[in-house]
Amino acid sequence: MSEIGGPVDDGGITAKDDPLALFETWLADARKSEPEEAEAMALATADASGRPNLRMVLLKGADHRGFVFYTNAESAKGLELAANPRAALCFHWKSLRKQVRVLGPASRVSDSEADAYFATRAKDSQIGAWASPQSRPMEGRWVFEREIAKLAAKYALSKVPRPAYWTGYRVAPLEMEFWRSRPFRLHERLVYRRDEPDQPWRTERLYP
Repeated sequence: MSEIGGPVDDGGITAKDDPLALFETWLADARKSEPEEAEAMALATADASGRPNLRMVLLKGADHRGFVFYTNAESAKGLELAANPRAALCFHWKSLRKQVRVLGPASRVSDSEADAYFATRAKDSQIGAWASPQSRPMEGRWVFEREIAKLAAKYALSKVPRPAYWTGYRVAPLEMEFWRSRPFRLHERLVYRRDEPDQPWRTERLYP
């Protein structure tokens, strides 16, 4: 890892050779201080025309390969990622006054990964994945609840298989920015960048 501009007083954000190690440290702190869902993250996608979209999802895995979340591949975000397989993530931990942004290409996880995670979900959530044509118009709540009841009866005595359209996506980071609030809006920003997922990181400090 090289830092552009040479040694800089980090003012509280300590650079590591691997930004994931820094992210894991911050996430561990957030799990202790955030009242709910330290893994919550904003997910930004765009359709083929470049029109952006944004929503909150939950991080379900992070390692050297990237950041993983799960969804219906036929939902709005799934269709957008099929047309434009790039994404941006943002974690904001208000209790810590810290934020991490991630940008990179997105790809589906393997079927075995999706199967393994689906098996850990509560049975009601598994049934919900079958019952909900996510992001599509709903005639009425009663239609949804009727489908849930029908599927609950169908799988009452058996395991619920993973729908083929329900899967995970992995965002492979090409850029990660760590932000820390400071008084008078004199915030700290440390950004890691690389051109390809298998290349070394370079870092630089940014003005707030």
